[in-house]
Amino acid sequence: MDMQQTTQIIRKLAIEAGALIMDVYNSDDFEVKSKSDESPVTIADETADKHIFAGLRNAFPDVAIVTEEQSNTHNETANTFFIVDPLDGTKEFIHRRGDFTVNIAYVVDGKPVAGVVYAPAKQRLFYTDATGQSVEEFGDHDANKIGETKPISVSTPDNGNLIIVASKSHRDQATEDYINKYSVKDSAAAGSSLKFCLVATGEADLYPRVGRTMEWDTAAGHAVLLGAGGDVVRFDNHEPLTYGKPIFENPFFIAYAPGVALQTA
Repeated sequence: MDMQQTTQIIRKLAIEAGALIMDVYNSDDFEVKSKSDESPVTIADETADKHIFAGLRNAFPDVAIVTEEQSNTHNETANTFFIVDPLDGTKEFIHRRGDFTVNIAYVVDGKPVAGVVYAPAKQRLFYTDATGQSVEEFGDHDANKIGETKPISVSTPDNGNLIIVASKSHRDQATEDYINKYSVKDSAAAGSSLKFCLVATGEADLYPRVGRTMEWDTAAGHAVLLGAGGDVVRFDNHEPLTYGKPIFENPFFIAYAPGVALQTA
């Protein structure tokens, strides 16, 4: 796989999908439906999904694609695949809070080696370049023209003054109990895979997730964090979080900057 080509294509598709999402976001009203698991879905999710899937299939006809919005892809068993969440943070989107993202990742042998996370309402764009280094791109985010980019890197944590980021929609007592094991200077809330990106840029040191997620929720942010020098491990045993698991379901996990003294559950 040509990683420069891969990066360029997933970046382009994410920006184009973001524009489709913002057309719906800025409209007067849109319908909210419920999926079989009772999670919400909108025309923005579906439109972005179709665009990304078609673009990936055209560019990479022989590579498997797993996407949240197409249940027929959830039985995929390939070792190498793209995994997509066309609109991560649908609840944030519905309530027009802005913390939603387009997530596209490329997984090889269980590891997300390339990824893009685009938050169109917040105008933040993060992705891995051809070398695997993660960057943030600034400007208007033109799908056909790369703007100014800056390499990003995790913090050097101070374990006596950590900055924690946690979910806006899923911050429960179990999460609070775990956070209380650390010496916390500040705590922030963010939606979608932006939490990984805040650790990747050094804006936070630690993101614990004590709750159910799927691989399409995490793979792109995981790739960005890896490319910024961070890591993601399982909550239970601190082993690396891997991809291609049965039904693409994640265990609880911890995303962090190396140097954080990880606490046990």
